[in-house]
Amino acid sequence: MSEYKNFIEDIIDGDLKSGKVQSVYTRFPPEPNGYLHIGHAKSLCINFGLAAKYNGKCNLRFDDTNPSKEDQEYVDSIKNDIAWLGFKWDKLLFASDYFDVMFEAAVKLINKGLAYVSDETAEEIRVRRGTLTEPGTESPYRNRSVEENLRLFYEMRDGKYQDGSKVLRAKIDMASPNVNMRDPVIYRVLHATHHNTGDKWCIYPMYDFAHPIEDAYEGITHSICTLEFEDHRPLYDWVTHNCDFPAPLPQQIEFARLNVTNTIMSKRYLKKLVDEGKVMGWDDPRMPTLSGLRRRGYPAAALRDFCERIGVAKANSEVEQSYLEACVREELNRTANRVMAVFDPLKVVLTNYEGSEELTVENNPNAEPQTYRQVTFSKELYIDKSDFELVPPPKYYRLKPDGYVRLKGAYIIRCDEAILDDNGEVKELRCSVVENSKSGQDVSGVKVKGVIQWVDANNCLNVKARKLQSLLTDVKDGVTDFNERFNEQSLKEVDCKTEKSLFSAKAEDKFQFMRVGYYVMDKDSNGDNLVFNEIVSLKDGFKPSK
Repeated sequence: MSEYKNFIEDIIDGDLKSGKVQSVYTRFPPEPNGYLHIGHAKSLCINFGLAAKYNGKCNLRFDDTNPSKEDQEYVDSIKNDIAWLGFKWDKLLFASDYFDVMFEAAVKLINKGLAYVSDETAEEIRVRRGTLTEPGTESPYRNRSVEENLRLFYEMRDGKYQDGSKVLRAKIDMASPNVNMRDPVIYRVLHATHHNTGDKWCIYPMYDFAHPIEDAYEGITHSICTLEFEDHRPLYDWVTHNCDFPAPLPQQIEFARLNVTNTIMSKRYLKKLVDEGKVMGWDDPRMPTLSGLRRRGYPAAALRDFCERIGVAKANSEVEQSYLEACVREELNRTANRVMAVFDPLKVVLTNYEGSEELTVENNPNAEPQTYRQVTFSKELYIDKSDFELVPPPKYYRLKPDGYVRLKGAYIIRCDEAILDDNGEVKELRCSVVENSKSGQDVSGVKVKGVIQWVDANNCLNVKARKLQSLLTDVKDGVTDFNERFNEQSLKEVDCKTEKSLFSAKAEDKFQFMRVGYYVMDKDSNGDNLVFNEIVSLKDGFKPSK
């Protein structure tokens, strides 16, 4: 966390100074109904970051109160993503650990006359709830006796009733200006096998009832959540107060969620893409999930840096995708080794060079300590077609007829002849090496401005490179529906040639393909079939506002 104090830290400072709390205890509470995405990274950084800054603790707690949508796969993926991002939880907990506690809390509310069993359907409850300008109307079951409510609630627990036939509602105020306080449902019947508790329960608490109980039971001091829960805070406080938890009660604080331009933040739609096979899975490198970003090659440090830079705000806003890419690019520029790759190969034959040799080139000019690798150089090379022009424009510093260019880490060469095919396209170059022009030992006296990448044609790799774009096309003509905006061209696989050193790379190893972009080896690579995902381009498209 930075030295800058955000509004949450101001609140915590005040609570510590007043003695309201003695220490800071936060939690990260994902529902295991999908994979974490970039939006969750901000919440992770805030909750774990606050605990670290104040020498407190942060729990990882799965809010698994809806077994029909939850799965152990999601539990495992969330744990892996949090560990990858660099955070360690104090305790690993589940909402389902507290189902007995929640049931007893509901019984306590019934005994206090603050909860009742209703036979209404979901639609009937919705209609009677009223609107933002009109109060709700009371349920015909609102005045059931405590004894009858207890009997019915126990029968719900014992499996006597079918799904949707009965619910338990809190008895608060049907005329409240806050619709969430108009006798909200706190328990429903749901005959579904739970990933953690199996078939022990056939009734499950609603999130708005379960969450404050979990926080209070664990001793959470500051319950940090996103702005959509601001209107739920009065219900949060009502539950902790009326269930008689001891002071200090947890305090809910809301912050603005992270929204990134042209990025899907809907877990439901991300699941739809996976289920329909439009992507390669939750960890598809085009997906904004943390596992997808990891597979794409985004460094965990860059994500943490991004969340730190955008800060913590009270109002929702949208952050440019290019800002995230700038953070990734900055980290990779510092940490990624350089290699040479040619995407559109053009054969170069060196007419005055025989044999082959190994050249020593630096891996990363920004690294400390500096490391080096060996690349082979021979009579036949490949350069990229874009680095040669038959009729060059003004101030063209790459290769041209009778022109000179330096091959990175090697020699200066001169283009003596361009061989054309039947269509008039350049198919091969005949060039000569300038004497005494070897990099680091150049005494040739020939001055050149252009430096280009190359690979040894007799000792290179053929690899697949995935060029990646956003899963969404830009908004046009007011079309915002994700289904209509799905980008069918978001993944293109192209062949390219790289230096042989990449043969020893492992999945998640990251490289700068010099003058092309940053790439990461994909887990699909095996044997001689190597696949690299584009991480970000070399060009920084982020323009900070003035």
